[in-house]
Amino acid sequence: MDSKDTCRNELRLAIRQLTNRAEQLLGIEQDPSKFTPSHSRFQRGSSSIRRRYKTNDPTSTPSPSVSVVSTPMPEEDDDVVDNDFFLLAKSYFDCKEYRRAAHVLRDQTGRKAVFLRCFSLYLAGEKRKEEEIIELEGPLGKSNVVNRELVSLERELSMLRKRGILDPFGLYLYGLVLKDKGNENLARSILVESVNTYPWNWNAWSTLQLLCTTIDMLTSLNLNNHWMKDFFLAKSYEELRMHKESLDKYEQLQKTFSFSSYIQARMANVQYHLREFDQVEFIFEELLRNDPYRIEDMDMYSNVLYAKEAFSALSYLAHNIFMIDKYRPQSCCIIGNYYSSKGQHEKSVLYFRRALKLDKNYLSAWTLMGHEYVEMQNTAAAVDAYRRAVDINPCDYRAWYGLGQAYEMMVMPHYALFYFKKSVFLQPNDPRLWIAMAHCYESDHLRMFEEAIKCYKRAANRQDTEAIAINRLAKLHDQLGQHEEAAFYYKKDLDRMEADEREGPNLIDALMFLAKYYRAQKRFEEAEIYCTRKKKQQRVYLDL
Repeated sequence: MDSKDTCRNELRLAIRQLTNRAEQLLGIEQDPSKFTPSHSRFQRGSSSIRRRYKTNDPTSTPSPSVSVVSTPMPEEDDDVVDNDFFLLAKSYFDCKEYRRAAHVLRDQTGRKAVFLRCFSLYLAGEKRKEEEIIELEGPLGKSNVVNRELVSLERELSMLRKRGILDPFGLYLYGLVLKDKGNENLARSILVESVNTYPWNWNAWSTLQLLCTTIDMLTSLNLNNHWMKDFFLAKSYEELRMHKESLDKYEQLQKTFSFSSYIQARMANVQYHLREFDQVEFIFEELLRNDPYRIEDMDMYSNVLYAKEAFSALSYLAHNIFMIDKYRPQSCCIIGNYYSSKGQHEKSVLYFRRALKLDKNYLSAWTLMGHEYVEMQNTAAAVDAYRRAVDINPCDYRAWYGLGQAYEMMVMPHYALFYFKKSVFLQPNDPRLWIAMAHCYESDHLRMFEEAIKCYKRAANRQDTEAIAINRLAKLHDQLGQHEEAAFYYKKDLDRMEADEREGPNLIDALMFLAKYYRAQKRFEEAEIYCTRKKKQQRVYLDL
């Protein structure tokens, strides 16, 4: 059987047991010999992305690096599915009456009934935990309240597993409970057992990914060879900041799932962290053309438009999202970015807080709200927002960087350095982070110029498009009396400014230093050239 047909048939069967994998089913290109054009209308318009990333012909089989091993589908328990108690409990569950659902199933012993009862109790405990946090700390509060159902659920699920009557979904729930209780090693083992038995449950893969915080943990997992494993590895590489490996995995998956908007969005996220904003913008434009009512991931697109100062496009996106659904965390973040671009920081904070009321663990909102508080000089609120962000995700380099900025504003350079070092460890290829740390070393309170020079050199080697690092290296070496090194960097800075056709005081400073330097070296012809150019630039600058 063709590998695409294998994946498609597995997903069709899995959708009877799951509801969240339909997007990948539509992501597999149909065989034109079997389906009329009307069957593929959802897939139109995406061919340019495939061409952009040089994927193979859509009818060909995927690369051998993509796992296509089929796993036997478990049989449905028809007796339980048709059971009146189960159907009633499922109705209560859909209405979020979790304890009623669990009560109805108290005497049922079928595997699906056991799972639904235990999962209902787990969600009832989560719901009560959220209510207690709000009662104690408010809607954005932070508390040590725990899910009170965890102890009894762990005891019951452990016993059921020993008796061998837990299905893969029950194993997933058991792993989730163990994770919440802090027993991460056993949780990983249980979740691996779950996904090896039933690999189509993405929630189990996602929970397992959260427990793989190092590459050693990831490689130690004994996972079966299945195409869902490739989705898991791609996402894990992404979270571990292994951007090249993640992008390679997604490109391999795209050969089978040619029209998957999920894969396209994840590729955009990887390239966003690589600061390839033009590529990211292109992908999101394609996504919106194919799915104009999409809201998921669009807040990342708004970040790119903000960084590129494409404020007209950001305004259009914010208006469009507002009309589609304004009560989504992503929508609120997009509108917050729009008001930030207009300099209306108080209104921007209002929308970020609204996003957090809808989802208090929405990482992007905490980080962006911290940025706004920095702009408003409210450092205490900024620190609180950034700390909440790193509590949610300790690998968010933007929040660590924001903490460094906030403490630098409070003239606490040692604290600032600690947080800047955290950020550059997580994102070593971002020149802005190295420049911020170098600036901290340069401050009047530290005056650690040699350390600052090391940081500026790191920034200069990491695509510092604004050439801030080179200019600062030239001035620092001059300040330290290292004139030969200063001349080297001033010449590099001068070449960069001429290539970019930039003028201004930095250009005049470079010409003046080089004229004096070559005169001191008794290289009078070169000194005269730089001196003449300096006078011309001064005249132009004064005229402006």
